Amino acid sequence: MPTARAISTAVLLSTAILLASSLTACAPAAQDGDRHGDTGGATTDAQALTSLRNQSLSWRNCPAPSPVQGGGEAPGALPDGTRWQCATLRTPLDWKNPSGKTMDLALIRARASGDPDERIGSLLFNFGGPGGSGVATLPGLAPDYEKLRTRYDLVSFDPRGVGNSNGVRCLDAGLPDEEEIDNTPDDGGDETNALVRFNRETAAACKKNSGDVLPYVGTTQAARDMDLMRQVLGDDRLHYFGISYGTELGGVYAHLFPEHVGRAVLDGVVDPTHDLMEEALAQAGGFQLAFEHFAAWCARQGCTLGDDAEDIVDLTVGLEEALDDTPLATPDGGELDGDALVDAISGALYRQDYWPALRVGLEAAADDNGEVLHDLAEALGQHGRGGDTDDDSDDSDEQSNEDDAFRAITCDDSSSRYTVADVLSRLPDFLEASPLFGPGLAWSTLSCDGWPVPGAARHPEVSAPGAPPVLLVGNTGDPATPYEGAARMAERLGEKVGVELTYEGEGHGAYDSGNTCVQNAVNAYLLNGTLPEPGTTCKADPLPEGK
Repeated sequence: MPTARAISTAVLLSTAILLASSLTACAPAAQDGDRHGDTGGATTDAQALTSLRNQSLSWRNCPAPSPVQGGGEAPGALPDGTRWQCATLRTPLDWKNPSGKTMDLALIRARASGDPDERIGSLLFNFGGPGGSGVATLPGLAPDYEKLRTRYDLVSFDPRGVGNSNGVRCLDAGLPDEEEIDNTPDDGGDETNALVRFNRETAAACKKNSGDVLPYVGTTQAARDMDLMRQVLGDDRLHYFGISYGTELGGVYAHLFPEHVGRAVLDGVVDPTHDLMEEALAQAGGFQLAFEHFAAWCARQGCTLGDDAEDIVDLTVGLEEALDDTPLATPDGGELDGDALVDAISGALYRQDYWPALRVGLEAAADDNGEVLHDLAEALGQHGRGGDTDDDSDDSDEQSNEDDAFRAITCDDSSSRYTVADVLSRLPDFLEASPLFGPGLAWSTLSCDGWPVPGAARHPEVSAPGAPPVLLVGNTGDPATPYEGAARMAERLGEKVGVELTYEGEGHGAYDSGNTCVQNAVNAYLLNGTLPEPGTTCKADPLPEGK
């Protein structure tokens, strides 16, 4: 189940890697692929796999990210002068037919900065989504991982269907703008029918514009790509850092290739036991808990929204209902409606640093000024990380394909196909979990209605008996991947495989929060192979009062 997204149909169902076929020199697709339904054994397949495994990557200085990757400037040199390098990896379009058509995957790396004799290998990152471009994301986050670069090349990629890796396209001139759709229909008629129609028309547009790729963008195929990366990069084992959805990818990789798992960290862990509906319901509770934590902080600051957390939550629920009926106009000609309000709040809950801005925005909205929250919703629309949404190409096909890829990967992975009746039957559970976030998350489970490709399974398979330890970092205040997911991932990975580290903090994930305790524990494992003691807990520094 996807994870690291802000809330609005695709935005909340959200945040590792996984790959395929161990590709040994003498036995092509039959290695461990037989247990996953691969054909294998044919001479042509053996030759194709050998060619893929022996390909040489042509690294070059990175250009600016393309529009489908999100745009922006070319990544600048790192502080020590190291330049970012980009390359293209050739991989099978369909891993069940490795001698058939191929596709190209976009890669990026920064070479290790330390003593070459101390270099461990490549450390592969997936930052979540699904649908986010690793090529565009890694340079901006690289300062967080500079210590890891002393012994690793930092490497990331656009997974298949994402960005410059045969990016999925669902744009169609006949489709309404998603902003025109009410993501929380409550009229029992026109709004609901419009949402259903939008999802089905989007699915048809995806088939029309990307039908050749759609069957092959799922997580299992991506995991197999990662094992090919491992071999082409020259590593005996895959060292991995997965965040949010990246933890699901990492778990699937461990299941497929337990013998090739190196030092792996999964941060902001997806619950692998959930299907789409269960994950959405868990997220409703997760965002509700995180918002209550914000509301308690806001009350302590003396904000004008209420005397205590309960008052602030109640006021916000009422504000969302009012805006759903009568949006607030903004000076730039836009408007703040109920969906945008929830987008702004959910985006701000991804990092505690955003709480002060959320406080200002909510106070302004309560005073009939929607400009701050409208701008906040736009600025935090990309997984709560922020991003430039001022793109002159909004009306063309030259814009980020993140939302399209999110839908395509999610629907390829999940066999669940929910109906309006399914949503209505579970809506009381979602409202009980969160009157603010629950409705949007409940209705978001319709996003695979009419999808042209059958989904793989109800939930991912991550059992990995015999794999080395995998460090799982769970955050007790995580809105998008609730804390309980780490324990369930540990259980599913298997005895002595999943090792848990608890972070008592706020926001999505833990390492990028800057918490010294978490970073020291993760660095100790990735750099030296030293795991934290069982039951280790790191506590967040409180947000300064008055900030």
